[in-house]
Amino acid sequence: MTPKTPSYLFPKSFTWGVATSSFQIEGATQEDGRGPSIWDTFCQQENTIVDHSNGDLACDHYHRWQEDLDLIKSLNVDAYRFSIAWPRVMPQGGGEIEQRGLDFYDRLVDGLLERNIDPWVTLYHWDLPQALQDRGGWVSRETVDHFIEYTRVVCERLGDRVAGWITHNEPWCASVLGHLNGDHAPGLKDHYAHLASSHHLLLSHGLAVPVIREIVGDKPIGITLNLVPSVPASPSEADAEANERFDGFFNRWYLDPLVGRGYPEDMLKRYREENYIDDWSFIHEGDLEAIAEPIDFLGINYYSRGIIRSDKVTETDNEPIEVIAIGEHTDMGWEVYPQGIYDLLTRVNADYPFTSIYITENGAAYATGPDEDGQIKDHRRESYLREHLIACHKARTAGVPLDGYFAWSLMDNFEWAFGYGKRFGLVYVDYETQKRTLKQSAQWYRELVTSRVIP
Repeated sequence: MTPKTPSYLFPKSFTWGVATSSFQIEGATQEDGRGPSIWDTFCQQENTIVDHSNGDLACDHYHRWQEDLDLIKSLNVDAYRFSIAWPRVMPQGGGEIEQRGLDFYDRLVDGLLERNIDPWVTLYHWDLPQALQDRGGWVSRETVDHFIEYTRVVCERLGDRVAGWITHNEPWCASVLGHLNGDHAPGLKDHYAHLASSHHLLLSHGLAVPVIREIVGDKPIGITLNLVPSVPASPSEADAEANERFDGFFNRWYLDPLVGRGYPEDMLKRYREENYIDDWSFIHEGDLEAIAEPIDFLGINYYSRGIIRSDKVTETDNEPIEVIAIGEHTDMGWEVYPQGIYDLLTRVNADYPFTSIYITENGAAYATGPDEDGQIKDHRRESYLREHLIACHKARTAGVPLDGYFAWSLMDNFEWAFGYGKRFGLVYVDYETQKRTLKQSAQWYRELVTSRVIP
């Protein structure tokens, strides 16, 4: 007798969506009063973007937004997560408001609602106004005040129609890649800048939540973290210690303060023992209480796991243990590991009191282009999505309050320091003609969200 195929059914209340960010798709960087962002500046510097490109045109979404909303509508999704470009709304970061910028997002929100798609707004997805960076950026506490001002302006204009609000996308990336590794804008490599920026990002989140709530009422408000489940590469004590440090550095430094635990004590101890920084004055009295302002959901972005090796042991001692089987990799060099999203969701649910969780990004970069018939048969992306969604379903069955999933990304776009060489989209973009073409994975995703059952 042939065993019955499992039915991975999701409830009608589960939110299906797609996601983008402003700098990656909008283009029109010098139109309608938009000011420069730190990414405009970063792209102009030498050896920052792999293909020497920039976001000046990107996907030209600023002009093609109606076509793009029709694409989203064709996928039958419930929601669209996009970000507001701060320098398009407030070119100097504060003070004067650029009404033409707000008008664009006003049209975008109304266009989504006309198509019965719920707008989900991310207030900050890394494109800080350069004018604020010139005054210290996220290393300066002044930027926190400007973020609150900007938040109020956006909410007062769009708050009556937006379905969900996210304060920040991936503060780890903004603080570590932008201020410690120098791989992202503003390109700093400084320990103090790393920790001060991470604190100010979290503080601005906590202070923004009651401002948003005051204006939008009972609409859900949260923050999105990129979290990485990790394992030690070997049974050595050194690898175990390195793995614990990685978890504190990558995950707990951002999770713990959100729920009122402050910064992890083990990480504070390590930073002090390592003389990582000698000035902690950026943390003021009352800050940790502000960061812990209650939120309605946690957004999680998941792409792969970490296999952590210590640099304090020899290669012989550091041999991988047998249970670590390395799978295939995406074009980003990231291991395809669907079990990781289950491990992550169940861990967060066990360790933290969040009552609602959304996967706000999940996807894979593959360069699959059109074949001779114009079809884009991206089987690997379809398989990636299917296996990760099965893991999400299993997490829900295990009791995780997972209420939605946003695929990354709606379309191929500017992939930050990698330029246009990495394609995450469900929709293929020909960057010369700007023609959009649904990939096979998009058609698969449409079938999924229409039936609510994983095909």
